[in-house]
Order: sequence, then structure tokens, then C-alpha cells
Amino acid sequence: MEAEQRRLVVKIGSSSLTNSEGGLNRDRLDYYATEIASLQKQGYQMLLVTSGAVAAGFRAIGFTERPRAMHEKQACAAVGQALLMRSYQESFGRHGIVAAQILLTRADFSDRQRVNNALMTIEELLQRGVIPIVNENDTVSVDEIKLKFGDNDKLSALAANLVKAGRLLILTDTDGLYTADPRYDTTAQRIERVDQIQESLFAIAGGAGSAVGTGGMRSKVEAARIATRGGIPVFVGKATETGDLRAACAGTGKGTYFDTVLHSLPIKKQWVGFYSVPEGCIHVDHGAANAILHQGRSLLPAGVTEVDGDFHPGDVLEVVDPEGHIIGRGVSNYEAWQLRAAAGFNSDEVKRRVDVQRIEVIHRDEWIVLQP
Repeated sequence: MEAEQRRLVVKIGSSSLTNSEGGLNRDRLDYYATEIASLQKQGYQMLLVTSGAVAAGFRAIGFTERPRAMHEKQACAAVGQALLMRSYQESFGRHGIVAAQILLTRADFSDRQRVNNALMTIEELLQRGVIPIVNENDTVSVDEIKLKFGDNDKLSALAANLVKAGRLLILTDTDGLYTADPRYDTTAQRIERVDQIQESLFAIAGGAGSAVGTGGMRSKVEAARIATRGGIPVFVGKATETGDLRAACAGTGKGTYFDTVLHSLPIKKQWVGFYSVPEGCIHVDHGAANAILHQGRSLLPAGVTEVDGDFHPGDVLEVVDPEGHIIGRGVSNYEAWQLRAAAGFNSDEVKRRVDVQRIEVIHRDEWIVLQP
């Protein structure tokens, strides 16, 4: 088995882990632990991204239904995280496997040193046969839980890119993406494979489905777009019976497969494209958009039409085409005021107007395309 194909990231959503009353379903958790342990024994390195902390904890501290306020969710997560991790350790322990807890926030991914530290920790655990269990650190997050990682879907895509996984398996209570909502439309057909994620796919994906979780099919398609852009193929679907996870890994699972012809990205480009927080936005004309999207060129000041934000050299910027679509991200070589002074001018004129170390606004080596 190729080394890069030996590594799998499995994401399990809240709806797949909880019972009808909202508590943790230990039988389901035992099932997933058994499936993951089976794959590990076949030679795979397994990393698990799990939801379920809020769902596992809210009844334990006296709520009769899942709370809505952020501080209430965070209190539930503080209790539920411990319950969830203890259950995983017990379930994996029956197979002789040690499980480790990795709690992350969006800020961890935004900081290059912190995300590199997380990677080194995960690598060491995987090499020792330990299963890292990743979840968002809900108790210290500053945004609404449901708005950050979409029930950990996006987190799983970021983690898959970080460890250069051979495949990301997003498990949910629906057997893939359909042409319409199968709960209401009997003519809905499952989409077996997606070669390219277009904007029209998000309209099909719709909103969240389960009342237990926060991530619907739309967030899973977004996660698939992030992962496939980093060269990671994705499966979104259901695993409920023995062997289902193995089938999902083998390409015959109950769900939708998102394919990619791209290769995994180096950590620097991952940071630029997926982990960093953009400090500004620049608009470009059609010629510049074509050059950086399709010709492998760097972005020059002549193609810049508008500059938003207050940024400095080394900051990450979003680049927007004339239609208003974000086409990528890159590292700026300019101060914001310098780029405003240089925008629209050729290189010789720019050198007369501003003093910059590099004439390129964004060099192609520090640029990542985010369009399909």
C-alpha cells in the first residue's frame, strides 16, 4: 500500500453518535470504533474527527433539549467532551488501541507555528499506532459553535489536508448527496460521483438536516471542496453495518464520492489557502484573473483595479475577479497604501511611485487558486 494512501481521516457527525433523546449512543460509538480498528489492523493510519460533545453533554447538566445560547452550548461541551472521550477510550481499548484527544480552534489553524506543532503531535501519535481524536475546543471558541466549522465538517477537511490523507470519509445519517431532498421528493436520485464541485452543487445540498447536529449537506460539500482542492478525495455517506467503512474506503460505499486530479499541497500553501485569516481584498481585471488562474503567472499591479483593507507585506489577501468571485488567496508583497498608489500601472511606473522589494503584488509561489 502506498504510504500516502495508508492514511485515512474519518469524520463522524453528531447525528450518527446520539440517540433519539439526544444522549450519546454507546452502541453506535462501539460500532465505529470496531470499524476503525478493523481498518487500522489492515495497515491504515486512522485519524478521527468527531462531533457530539454538546449533544453528549446537554442532558447530563440538566437541559431537556439542545440549548441555543453560546455559553450554554459551551457548558454542555465542557461536560460532553469528557464523556465523549472516555467513551472512545473505552471502545478503542477493547481492541487494544490507545486513543488521544486533540482539541483545536480556528485560531490554531490561523497560526503557522501552532498548526505545525499540531501536525508534529499527530504524526508522532500515528507512528505509534495511537488514534488521534480531533474535535473543536468549543469551550474557548469566540464565535457561535454552529458558524465555525459546520459540525466539524470543515475541521475534518483541514485536518485531512494537514496530514496529507489518502481519503477523507465524512459519515452522516444520509447516504450521500441527492439531486433533491429525498425526504420530500420521491424522484430524488443519489449523485454517485462528483468530478468538479460547481456552485450549483451547493443549491442542491440545501441546509442542515438533523436537529442534533449543526452541519448539513451543504457544509459537507464545502468540506469536500476544501479537501479536494488540497488533493484529498472525499466520501460523504452512511456507515451503519459491519464492513461499511471498509467499503467506503474501497470506493463502494453508501454515499457520494468527490474525486480530484490535484496533488496534495505543501504546508505553506495549505496555510495560505485554508488556515490563514485574510487581512485584505484586491480586485483584478479579466486579464490578470486569466494570468493567475490559467497561465501560472504572478499578479502584477497593472491588473489590480481596487484595494480593500489595511494590510502589510506578508499578510494574506483574497483576490476577486470582475464578477465578484473569490478566485484565490496569496501573500502580499505590498503595504495597502503602496498597492493603492501602484494599482493599474505598469512595472516601470510602479518603481517610480513606490519602493517595494518585489514588483509582484502576489508571487505565483505564494498563491493558491480557490476556484474549482
